[in-house]
Amino acid sequence: MATLSLTQFVTLDGVYQAPGGPDEDTSGGFDLGGWVFPYGDEDFGRFVTEVFERPTAFLLGRRTYEIFASYWPRQTDPADPIAGKLNALPKYVVSTTLTSADWPTSTVLSGDAVQEVTALKQRLDGEIQMHGSGGLARTLLDHDLIDTLHLAVFPVVLGKGRRFFAEGATPSAFRLADSRTTGAGVAIQTYERAGRPTFGTIG
Repeated sequence: MATLSLTQFVTLDGVYQAPGGPDEDTSGGFDLGGWVFPYGDEDFGRFVTEVFERPTAFLLGRRTYEIFASYWPRQTDPADPIAGKLNALPKYVVSTTLTSADWPTSTVLSGDAVQEVTALKQRLDGEIQMHGSGGLARTLLDHDLIDTLHLAVFPVVLGKGRRFFAEGATPSAFRLADSRTTGAGVAIQTYERAGRPTFGTIG
């Protein structure tokens, strides 16, 4: 049975929308895309490379799939550790609107997201990786289907945009498994799922 990990970039105020570029996702009138750019130092690149050493497959939401598919197939350098994995390994796209996926080794999962991902984890081995795909990720977190969360918190506040942990999220507890801070100030925390929160009174 496979494990499912999520790597998610967020701002200090929890925004995950359009980290990679101004035109990546302008839905809702969002005009602050590309906020990751100033923080892409060697430390951050090393972290991303480490993440991409591990996957056996990828799981993506429709929007993230379309962003990735418009860029990564054109990156053909065999030494590129990210492009090599994304272009070669199986990719599963959870979508009720896509009828086909043209990026080679891609498969559309068009049924109920929770049921599809549960079945996918049961039939695969190794580590299935999610990157971004915030809407799908929130659904899977609510159903305890994400085992490991790599949360990269960037030192910037945007004040608008889609937020990752939105009102109504299922109360969940996590165990901190790893922590590092890049030279540019990105705090990267790795959390393992740890059931539900416990509560009490201080003092």
